[in-house]
Amino acid sequence: MNLPPNREMRRRFWSLVRSGLSTYEAAEAAGVAYHSARRWFRQAGGVIPAYARAQPRGRYLSMEEREEIFAGVEGGKSIRAIACTLDREPSTVMRELRRNMRQQYRTRRRMRNGQGAPRSQPWDYRPSLAQRRADYMASRQKPAKLTTDRLLRDLVQAKLEDRLSPEQIAAQLRLEHPDQPEMWVSHETIYQSIYVQGRGALRRELARCLRTGRAVRKPRRRTNERRGRIANMISISERPPEVEDRAVPGHWEGDLVIGKNHESAIGTLVERTSRYVLLLHLPEGHGAEEVERAINGATKKLPRALWRSLTWDQGKEMRNHERIRIATGLAIYFCDPAKPWQRGTNENTNGLLRQYFPKGTDLSVHPPEHLEFVAAQMNRRPRKTLNWATPNQVLAEILSAPSPSAVVATAG
Repeated sequence: MNLPPNREMRRRFWSLVRSGLSTYEAAEAAGVAYHSARRWFRQAGGVIPAYARAQPRGRYLSMEEREEIFAGVEGGKSIRAIACTLDREPSTVMRELRRNMRQQYRTRRRMRNGQGAPRSQPWDYRPSLAQRRADYMASRQKPAKLTTDRLLRDLVQAKLEDRLSPEQIAAQLRLEHPDQPEMWVSHETIYQSIYVQGRGALRRELARCLRTGRAVRKPRRRTNERRGRIANMISISERPPEVEDRAVPGHWEGDLVIGKNHESAIGTLVERTSRYVLLLHLPEGHGAEEVERAINGATKKLPRALWRSLTWDQGKEMRNHERIRIATGLAIYFCDPAKPWQRGTNENTNGLLRQYFPKGTDLSVHPPEHLEFVAAQMNRRPRKTLNWATPNQVLAEILSAPSPSAVVATAG
């Protein structure tokens, strides 16, 4: 039987990776050869294996418990007595012994009932072999659900190609097939079917449909960017409480998605209550004048009651914020430097948009029709924070209410 590498060593390596160390640092700290650690990481697609996420729990026998069983067998204790010592069910101990004990026979034959019959010696139980066998059995590749169910696999692949995230797909399948649990699949299963070698039920190239587009999972680090101060800007600390609790629609967050070499950009606006997205076409550049014209034009696409405030970061493209306020009536607030979470809805939206507008590409090639198509796709995506409703549905509910200000957000 080919046994896997020491599981404790792998578990130690993965726990160090999970703590934030690089693959090289984790391998060195765990005492693992770097080429082996790198192979484990690539084979797992950057996904931490289930056995490495936590230490073994009470459901499975530990090495210490197997040694207690060995001592009990050697001491001639009964199954129940051993189970009582371990605080386990007798059936658990019995199954462990049946799986792992070997009977040795003496070579001489003894007479029994007038016939020659072998007399068996005591059962032979070895804790180390039992533990190795348990590790081996746990490491076997089980058939992935998306491998065995072709209908479900095709459905998941179609949704991935429509740029839904695995979590959105998992939630939508439950809503679409409430009485068919065989059509349910967890988002982690979808990720592993794409990333993990040996579980590749889905086409590997579908990783490009995910938000990051990466072939393996890995942490993403961002550097903070400092910008010059804008004159007469109003700080986010002065923003009224109604904006923070999302109870009143009409409060927006905005930013730019920047293209290759900072030479092109697309403006993004997202409404905090409904998560409704508008994209700003900036074919002539993304300076203050161009952004001003684009924002002024965007406010004409929805009723005036849905334009109360706009929160932006301290980018110089908003130098003309006072002119925008006069033209549109929007109260404009600015986030503190290096605190993008203060407009987290927009940050999350921009991350989703990178599926359509990858980093390092020229964004000026996208015509306004394509921007409208992308915005339409974003607005019909089910959102977890909206209890899996779509921004279109929430906005329609807002617009159908007697007064938009009376509508309470679906989710905070």
